[in-house]
Amino acid sequence: MNPLRIGNFSGFYGDRADALREMLTGGELDVLTGDYLAELTMLILGRDRLKDPGAGYARTFLRQLEECLGLAHERSVKVVTNAGGLNPAGLADAVRQLAGRLGVPVRVAHVEGDDLTALHPGSLAAHAYLGGFGIADCLRAGADVVITGRVTDAALVTGPAAAHFGWRPEEYDRLAGAVVAGHVLECGTQATGGNYAFFGDGDVRRPGFPLAEIHEDGSCVVTKHPGTGGFVDVGTVTAQLLYETAGARYAGPDVTARLDTVRLTQDGPDRVRVEGVRGEAPPPTLKVGLNRLGGFRNEVVFVLTGLDIEAKAALVREQMGEALAKSPPAGTRWELARTDHGDAGTEETASALLRLVVRDPDQAVVGRALSGAAIELALASYPGFHVVAPPGKGAPYGVFEDVYVAQDAVDQVAVRHDGRRVPVAPPRDTALLTDVTRPPLPEPLPAGPTRRAPLGLVAGARSGDKGGDANVGVWARSADAWRWLAHELTADRFRELIPESRELPVTRHVLPNLRALNFVVTGILGAGVAAQHRFDPQAKALGEWLRSRHLDIPEALL
Repeated sequence: MNPLRIGNFSGFYGDRADALREMLTGGELDVLTGDYLAELTMLILGRDRLKDPGAGYARTFLRQLEECLGLAHERSVKVVTNAGGLNPAGLADAVRQLAGRLGVPVRVAHVEGDDLTALHPGSLAAHAYLGGFGIADCLRAGADVVITGRVTDAALVTGPAAAHFGWRPEEYDRLAGAVVAGHVLECGTQATGGNYAFFGDGDVRRPGFPLAEIHEDGSCVVTKHPGTGGFVDVGTVTAQLLYETAGARYAGPDVTARLDTVRLTQDGPDRVRVEGVRGEAPPPTLKVGLNRLGGFRNEVVFVLTGLDIEAKAALVREQMGEALAKSPPAGTRWELARTDHGDAGTEETASALLRLVVRDPDQAVVGRALSGAAIELALASYPGFHVVAPPGKGAPYGVFEDVYVAQDAVDQVAVRHDGRRVPVAPPRDTALLTDVTRPPLPEPLPAGPTRRAPLGLVAGARSGDKGGDANVGVWARSADAWRWLAHELTADRFRELIPESRELPVTRHVLPNLRALNFVVTGILGAGVAAQHRFDPQAKALGEWLRSRHLDIPEALL
């Protein structure tokens, strides 16, 4: 049987608008997937729905589809997307109306059942992460476009693969292979050189979007259309595999994929073969993402220029402390970023930034009273006083948390293109998640001369967020570098290099097949990205910070 060619045209809500057309015209495809949902996106869509009950889906998808629906139909390319967000039925109806207006005879189906908001009072949006078998049912029934709400990102690939190859729910190895393919594709150009540690290895000015040639046994080849920018190699695929994962067991609603079994090999220019993936029964529970409004947030960024930076910061903190003491916010955080340089050639490079962030359930506490106190210092504080932008009245912020419900507590329904509603059964067999046996480490490198140098000279990294936690995947580019990295970069060494993590739980997972370590830092992001807990609220650059830290590295590796 020929491989199923599945491409991606969106990695987030706001991705490149012309990617759908680029993928449809760039080469052969069977299915195109678009991933629009993230924890923050669900909060944004929830706020949209408060204003308009008919909203709650990614409107940009409709604009993309208006230009390309006819083209997709002509080329017999199925489109599967989670752009339905909080309202998949509403988006499906909007696509039907669009198709009617364009005169394109497409069959539109959707999947529902993920919305559990009514069961969680006080939440703005509470949605279970569904698997791919609802998508599979819609496609088997003849749908050309399938709209979902909150499914796992990988389900956009496992569903079409299960439909095409006729996989049964118990074919775990095949499903796990498709989960890995889906995880590589889900973030679009992150698999083709985007956001890549060694971006200088290719031309990444405008990377093309990825696709996977999936085979009946669940193996695949990750590639991209000929002539598009970026590049695909073992490193780019490794980086994306480590993104927003944790240990060796990568659990999903349909299957638990064993990331420690993945084997990657270069299969030619811009082609990486992914094989050997083993799967296990899924866990008995589904993850439910809860988004709620956490209160109000305000910030002031003071610019400190030239000499006496620490003294200037101390002065303004003392002055603002008097205002904060009158009506203390529930949360107050000061952060001094020493971006200044001595004897600088520009004013900007002579300046440091002092950020004050306050949070409180009452908008008035963090609103005009605080803003006024900051502005009143304009002529009465440190020399050179100014702020990056005038402080506002305080804006609402969100809080994300995840809870778990039994698989059979969620009524997933495939709503076929003809309107027939088909229940999707939960998995028959499940297995509780446990840690895998710790794999043996490679033989350490023999002792030899070392040089103080950045970790990033011998290792790549990619980091991301999962609720309030962050993960940092680190991989070595050579066997010898792996022998050193596996012994040197322990959880304790990680804490030394990343001071923010020193008082937090840090868990290290070892993935020898990928020559990789994956660190999970619990709680470093507070209540999640929408809470804006830290300077980099999604931990996107945490891995690059780690790579910039200096260690004693064997000279043989440099």
